[in-house]
Amino acid sequence: MTTLLCNDDSYLREFDATVTGVTDKGVVLDRTAFYPGGGGQPPDAGVLVAGTDEYTVKKLSRADGQIVHEIEGEEFPAEGASVHGVVDWERRYSLMRTHTALHILCGVVWRDYGALVTGGNMEPLTARMDFELESMSADFAREVERTINEEVAAERDVHVAVHPREEALTIPDLIRTKVNLIPESVQQIRTIDIEGLDLQADGGLHVHNTREVGTIRVVKHESKGRINKRLRIRVE
Repeated sequence: MTTLLCNDDSYLREFDATVTGVTDKGVVLDRTAFYPGGGGQPPDAGVLVAGTDEYTVKKLSRADGQIVHEIEGEEFPAEGASVHGVVDWERRYSLMRTHTALHILCGVVWRDYGALVTGGNMEPLTARMDFELESMSADFAREVERTINEEVAAERDVHVAVHPREEALTIPDLIRTKVNLIPESVQQIRTIDIEGLDLQADGGLHVHNTREVGTIRVVKHESKGRINKRLRIRVE
């Protein structure tokens, strides 16, 4: 089982580890600061250094209950090798800012309009989120953009915690998606709390304060069905 160092410190950029397994795609490590993906956030990329050899980690994936650091090319570090990992920080930090921006958006739309999330997707500095809304207009999009940037400027602290499942599910409105996506097998639920704005279950990585997000632009609004409307954002 790989220890996910990033869950405790999302700002950790480098780490040392040992290769505990080798697959046809890459290597399994005993510990890693690479985020494997989840909570809607894509996996990290970066490099692993073993002695004088450097290996490009293109992404992480899961196979047979293990987290695999997928490596470009056909040469991998050997099992038992000591490696030094370096996260592609520009990509990681862009995703952290984007993920927090989506939570600000979700928090505002829930607080002000009572709309649940029906879907979403993110890449570094761009994202979309779908809501259970009957209507959406350019005026609505402009108003949301103004409000979410007010929340960025409010410099709200962002906290991450882990709760036993039974305790977590007593928190009001913890699940903001239309369908509860947390499997029954998950007994420890991770939450993100943007102070005074948004508290919900989430498995991804975030910045420490909303001021780090930067300006959020609502670049497009779309109708995806009778009660399914989409907002696309860009983080600057």
